[in-house]
Amino acid sequence: MDQQDNVFLILIFQVMLVAAQTSNEDYSGLQFLTQSWTNKPPNWVGSNPCGSNWDGIHCTNLRITQLKLASLNLMGHLSSAIQSLSQLDTVDLSYNTGLTGTIPKEIGNLKNLKSLALVGCGFFGPIPDSIGFLKQLTFLALNSNRFNGSVPSSIGNLSNINWLDLSDNELEGPIPVSDDQGQPGLDLLLKAQHFHLGDNKLSGQIPPKLFNSSMILEHVLFSHNQLAGTIPRTLSLVTTVEIVRFDRNGLTGGLPSNFNNLEKLSELYLSDNKFNGSLPDLTAMNSLTYVDMSNNSFTSSDNIPSWVTSLEYLTTVILGDNQLSGTFNISNGYSNSLQLINLQNNAITDYKPGNQKINFDVILTGNPICLENGVSQQSYCQVPEVISSYSTPPNNCSPQTCSNSQISSPNCRCAYPYTGSLVSRALSISNFNTSDYKDIEKSLMDSFRAQNLPVDSVSLSDPMKNSSNDNFQFTLCIFPSQTDRFNRTGVSQIAFVLSNQIYESPEFFYPYFFIGANYRYYEGEPKNSSSGHIGIIVGAVLAVVALLVLAVLAGMYTIHQKRRAQRSKEQNPFVNWEQNNNSGIAPQLKGARWFSFDELRRYTNNFAEANTIGSGGYGQVYQGVLPSGELVAIKHAAKESMQGAVEFKTEIELLSRVHHMNVVSLVGFCFENGEQMLVYEYIPNGSLMDSLSEGYLDPEYYMTQLLTEKSDVYSFGVLMLELVTGRRPIEQGKYIVREVMKIIDTSKDLYNLHSILDPTITKSTKPKGIEKFVELALRCVKEYAHERPSMSDVVKEVENIIEIVGINHNSESATTSEVYDVEKGGDVIQPYGNKDFNYSGTFLSAKVEPQ
Repeated sequence: MDQQDNVFLILIFQVMLVAAQTSNEDYSGLQFLTQSWTNKPPNWVGSNPCGSNWDGIHCTNLRITQLKLASLNLMGHLSSAIQSLSQLDTVDLSYNTGLTGTIPKEIGNLKNLKSLALVGCGFFGPIPDSIGFLKQLTFLALNSNRFNGSVPSSIGNLSNINWLDLSDNELEGPIPVSDDQGQPGLDLLLKAQHFHLGDNKLSGQIPPKLFNSSMILEHVLFSHNQLAGTIPRTLSLVTTVEIVRFDRNGLTGGLPSNFNNLEKLSELYLSDNKFNGSLPDLTAMNSLTYVDMSNNSFTSSDNIPSWVTSLEYLTTVILGDNQLSGTFNISNGYSNSLQLINLQNNAITDYKPGNQKINFDVILTGNPICLENGVSQQSYCQVPEVISSYSTPPNNCSPQTCSNSQISSPNCRCAYPYTGSLVSRALSISNFNTSDYKDIEKSLMDSFRAQNLPVDSVSLSDPMKNSSNDNFQFTLCIFPSQTDRFNRTGVSQIAFVLSNQIYESPEFFYPYFFIGANYRYYEGEPKNSSSGHIGIIVGAVLAVVALLVLAVLAGMYTIHQKRRAQRSKEQNPFVNWEQNNNSGIAPQLKGARWFSFDELRRYTNNFAEANTIGSGGYGQVYQGVLPSGELVAIKHAAKESMQGAVEFKTEIELLSRVHHMNVVSLVGFCFENGEQMLVYEYIPNGSLMDSLSEGYLDPEYYMTQLLTEKSDVYSFGVLMLELVTGRRPIEQGKYIVREVMKIIDTSKDLYNLHSILDPTITKSTKPKGIEKFVELALRCVKEYAHERPSMSDVVKEVENIIEIVGINHNSESATTSEVYDVEKGGDVIQPYGNKDFNYSGTFLSAKVEPQ
C-alpha cells in the first residue's frame, strides 16, 4: 500500500475509537476564548474536544457544557468569546492566578449557566451588570480576586442563586437592595442560603430591607468592611440564620431587642466594632456554639451574665477588650461543651469558679483581679496557646526520604502532592485537637472517594489563625494514587470538588473555602526505569494488536475506497482541491485565493470591533489589511445565514468569474473550522444604503409593525421607479410612487410619463420595455402585500423584459435609463466599453489568473 492508503487505515482506526465530532460552533468558540491563553493542556490538539477527551472539557450530546479548568496554571484573560459556548452550564476557572483582566459583559449571554466559580484568580475591575441575566445560576463564587466598584444590583435578578460569594475583593459602596423604581437588590434572593461578602470595602448602613421573613439565609457574612449604623431588626425575621459575621466594621448601638428570635443561630461574630450599652442577653439562644463580641464598649452590671456559662452547646465566648465589670461567677450548672471563656482587658474585679473543677480555659488577664498580689500566676491570668501545631502522622509506616521536591505521603510513598490552603470562615471551636484534624482528613477522603478521584491520602499541617480576618487555615496536601503525580484531569477534578463546595466539611469547620497552589509536576520529571520497561511492554502489546486490527481493516479498504471518495465530495466539495502547507496556494480560483481562518483573524486584529464597517443579514463585515498593504472587506457569515458546503462552493466559483469595473471584485474566501467568509476588495465609497434615501418602507408596516418578504418587494418596486425617473423616492415633499400613479395613463405614449422620466430615456424616440418595467414596478408597490408579486416572479418578469428589449446577455450591465435601442436595428449603447462579462459554467483553472 502507498502512504495515502496507510493514512486512510490509521484514520479508520481512529474513527473507530472516536466516533463523535464536537459542534463546529463550540469548537470555534473555544478556540477564540483560549487563543490568548498560555499553558493550555497539551492534549488540546485537533478540532474535537468532546471526542478527544480534552482535559477539563466536558460535553453533552457533542456540545460543550462544562469548563472545569481549575488549577491548571492557565494565563491570559477571559474574552467575550465565552458567549459562543452557548450550552455551558458550569464554568470553573478557579486557582489560575495568571488569568487576569475584567469579566466580559458577554458572560451574561450564557443563559444555561448554573455554576460560575472564579475563585483565587487575578481578575479585577467591576463585576458586570450583565451577571444579572444568568437566571439559571445557583452558584456564584468570585471570591479572592481584585474586583472593585459596587456590588451590581442586578445580582438581585438571580432568583435561583443559592451560594453568593463575593468576599476578599475590593468592592465598595452600599449593599444594594430593591427600590420602588424597579431596581433589583439582594433582598430579592429568596433562595439564597449564603451571603458571603466579607473582606471588602462596603460602606453605609446595613439596609433594613436587606432581610425579610421569606428568606432562607443560613450564612450572613459581612465581616471586615466599612459598614456603619446599627444591626437592623429585620435580621431576626430570617429565622433560618445559623452564622452571623459583622465583625471588623464600624457598627454602633446594641443588638436588636428581637435578636433572640434567631433560634438556629450557632455562631455570632461582632468583634471590632463600636457597639455599646449593656451586654445583650442571649439566654434564649440555645443553639449558640461560638460568640465573639470583643473589642467593643459593652458594659455589665454587678455580674457577667449567666448565659456565658449555661448555654448547652456553647464552646467559646470571647468578650475581651470591652468595659465589663463586677464579678465573674461560674455556677454549678455550666455547660460541658465549654472550651474557652476569654474576658481579658476588661474591669472585672472578682472571679468565683465555685468548688467544681473547671474543664475549660478562662482568660482574665488585663483585668484588675489579675493585678492583685499572688493572683497573677493563676492560670486564668495567663493566655493559653489556643491553636497548637499539627502535622498528619504516617499511617503505621516509616516515612520515606524523598528527592526532587517530592513529599512522603501519610502512606509513606514519595509523590508530588497537589497543595493549597483550606480556610474556615467561621471556626466554631477554639481548642483544635488531634481528633478534629482527623475528622477533617476523613471527610476529605470520603468526598474524594465518592467522586472517584485518584487520591491516595491527604495530610494537614501548619495550622494558623489569620490575624487580619480571624479565619483559621492550614496547608492541605493531596497525594496521587498509584503514581507519583497527578495528570491535569485529576487536579482540575479535585479543585472542582473544593471550589464548588462539593466537599462536605465537618460542621465545626463550615463554611470553608480553598485556595489552590500552582501544580507544576504534570510532566518533565524523571521516571524510574521500571516505569520505562512497563511502557515498552505495553507499547509492544498495543503494536501487535494494532497490526491485527489493521490487517482486518485492509480487507475493507477496497470496498470503502469508492464510497469514501463519493461521501467526501458530498460533504466537502473542496476535498479534491489540492492543498499544501502554504495556505495561499490552494484552492486558487480566477483571481481569488483561499485564506485560512488564522490569516483573516490576524488581518482584522482578531475581528476587532474597531474593524467592523458594516453588518446585515449575512453577518458582520470587517476591514482588513493584507501583508501587501491592500485593504479588503471581509464578510463573516453569521451561523444562521451559512449555506451548505456545495452552495458555498458554487457561490465562490461564480463570484470569482465576475470581473466588471462596477462590481467589487472577490479577492478570496475562507472555508475552515465551520466558518464561511468572503474577502472583497475594499471600496471606500460607502454602501448602497448611503446612496439610497427614505421612502422604501412598506406602508403595511405602519399598521402591522411586521416586515415580510413582500416588504422587500415593495422596496424593490420603489427602487425600480427611482431608476426610470432618475429621482429620489422623496423629493421636495413629493413621493415618487404617488407621483407616478397620479399621472400614469396606459392609453398614451410612454404611459404619459414623459414629464417624470429620466431625461436620458426621453432623448430616445422609442425606448423599448419602459412601459412593462413601470407596470412591474407599480405591481410591486401595491398598498396591500397580498396584491404584490413574489420576488421570484419579479425576477422572471425582468428576464422577460430583457428578452423583449433584446439586450445582449454577455454585454456589460448598465443603468436602465442608458440601455435601449437608438433606432430599430441600431446598436445597443455600451457606456463602459465592450469588454466581455467573464462568466461561464466551465470548471476553473487551478492557476492564478490576473484580473
